[in-house]
Order: sequence, then C-alpha cells, then structure tokens
Amino acid sequence: MAEINEMQANAMIKRVSVVTVLGNIVLTVFKLFAGVIGRSGAMVSDAIHSLSDVFTTLIAYLGVRLSQKPADKEHPYGHERFECVASLLLGLILLVTGLGIGKVGVTNILAGHYGDLTPPGVIALVAALVSIGMKEGMFWYTRYYAKLLNSPAFMADAWHHRSDAFSSVGSLIGVGGAMLGWPVLDSVASVVICLFILKVAYDILKDALSKMLDTSRGEEYDAKLRDYVLAQPDVLGVALLQSRTFGNRVYIDLVIQADGELTLRDAHAIAERVHAAVERDFPDIKHIMIHVDPTEETPPPGTNEEKTDA
Repeated sequence: MAEINEMQANAMIKRVSVVTVLGNIVLTVFKLFAGVIGRSGAMVSDAIHSLSDVFTTLIAYLGVRLSQKPADKEHPYGHERFECVASLLLGLILLVTGLGIGKVGVTNILAGHYGDLTPPGVIALVAALVSIGMKEGMFWYTRYYAKLLNSPAFMADAWHHRSDAFSSVGSLIGVGGAMLGWPVLDSVASVVICLFILKVAYDILKDALSKMLDTSRGEEYDAKLRDYVLAQPDVLGVALLQSRTFGNRVYIDLVIQADGELTLRDAHAIAERVHAAVERDFPDIKHIMIHVDPTEETPPPGTNEEKTDA
C-alpha cells in the first residue's frame, strides 16, 4: 500500500469525522422519534447513547489532528501520544457507558420492574434494525480508515460504533420481547451487552496504556527487524536491538557489528545505509538510533555505552 502523505491523511481524518458525526446525528433524531412515538424507553435510551457518540467522535478527531502536529522545541519527539490520550478518554467513556447499562439492567431485574406494560410500536423495532445496520456499517468504515492512518484513536472510535450496534441489538431484543409479552428480556439483554462493552473498553484502555509506557513491539517484530538488518550489506551481526512504542509510531535502539578494520567514515556509511533502509521498509518506525561496534569488541546487550545517531 502506498504511503499516505499529510494532505491525504488530513482529508481522510476530516472525511471520517464528518461522516460519523452526521450519521450519529441522523440516528439520534430517528431513534428519539421512534422511541417517543413507539412508546419504547429502551429506544429513547439508545437515542441518548447515539448522541454521546457525536462527542466521542469529536474527541477522536481532536486526538488524531493534534498527533499530526510536527515536533517543536517543547516536544522534540512529536505529538503522537495525543492519540493515546484520545483512546484513553474513549475507553473510559465506554467503561462508564457499559457500567451504566449493566447497572440499570441488574436493578430492574432485582426490583422486578420491566417498564411500561403497553407494548411498544413497530416503529421502535424498525429503528433498532436500522441502528444495527448503520452502526455496523460505521464500524467497518471507521476501522478501514483507522488502519490506513494507523490511528489508535479512530480504531477506538470504530469499536465504539460496534459497541453501539450491540446496544441496539439489546434494544431490538427488548422491544421484540415486550411486543411478545416478555419485557424482562430488555433488562437481561442490557446485562449481556454491558459485558460486551466492558470487554471492548478493556482492550482499548490496555492498548492505549501500553503505547504510553514505551512497551516493546514484541519478540516477533524485533526478530523480523533483526533478520532484516542482518541481511544488509557489511552488517556482520546485531549486538543489541530494542524497540519501544511512542503513540502509533516506533523508536529503535540498535547496535550492529562491522569489520573492525574499517575506517570511521566507512563504518558511518554502513550505519547510514541501514538507517535509510529500515525507515524506508518499516514505515511505522519514526526513528532508529544506530551504534556500530567492531566484531571483536562487542559490548554485552543492555550496556549503557553511549550510542551515536547515524
């Protein structure tokens, strides 16, 4: 896939945000109308949930846009972690939403209160079906662009759309159950949906925290990069390779081995070639720091020897 330039990225960010905000506004109005006309408290609650999605999309948009800001004097490593902050906020919103839905469901079950005995109208059932379809479509749409942009914040927002589809499934079960004479199904479905939403919130929060704590990219990623570096001309070994995540980007510390008889200029040229090759073929790597050791004087991995930037 071709690399996306800044202008294309900004256009995609704006497009995704506009589509999802407008979609949620339309859904909110339609579900509120259907809930009131169709006498469905579950659908009215679902409408309020959709309204909250407008604000979560705006949080994701701000996080992604701020992360695009270039490095400056106060932030020499860039602003990528703004996306992690946005993901944390989205995860917390999902956590609170899930707990709220679960609390209402459990309270109603324990109290034996299942809402108005008047069966809801068909329009409430239609609204639930429309919401499921639109929310699932918004999930795949946002997820597609989140992958293109390598954006944790938009990926979190995509999973928020999926959680809303689960909520609408609960509304569908609740409305359908009430129409068939089993209003308790609304509360039971709410508890099940709560568990789905909490799982999504946990995954989002775990990923965001991991990217804020300089976590390694993992053994598989490091092994792939190590093999790639070893395949470069004049590289005789890799003494140290450490990866760390920084928002949605990666930083690498690398110690390579070369012929000890080379001049400083030749050793530096090898490091420059490796530096350029890695940043070209591993686009998620923002920067790689390379130190060259002679093969017969290799320090053990993990030493604090000063490294020079290629």
